[in-house]
Amino acid sequence: MITVITSAGKDLDSKFDLRFGRAGHYCIYNEQTKSVNFVENKNKEAQGGAGTMAAEKMVELKVGKVISGHFGPKAKDLLDKFNIQMVMIDDDSNSVQDIIDKIKN
Repeated sequence: MITVITSAGKDLDSKFDLRFGRAGHYCIYNEQTKSVNFVENKNKEAQGGAGTMAAEKMVELKVGKVISGHFGPKAKDLLDKFNIQMVMIDDDSNSVQDIIDKIKN
């Protein structure tokens, strides 16, 4: 399964970003191969609709699960429509690596 973790930066030591549509980057973690790739969120500065555009990106990437802090209602609806699991963590003290470590266990 491909899991996306919202991230403030573009490496494993980056802080987990609570914002889905406005996160700086998305960490794409393949749970099967254990590979990690970071993609910049090009819509983080959008005037509106950042969450919807982020959800569309998740569909494009064929993501099975997204880990973030907060999802807007339109993003939730779109992710639900495409059966993408949403996991909410309300703690930004974790790094991306911390979250990956929790997934592995």
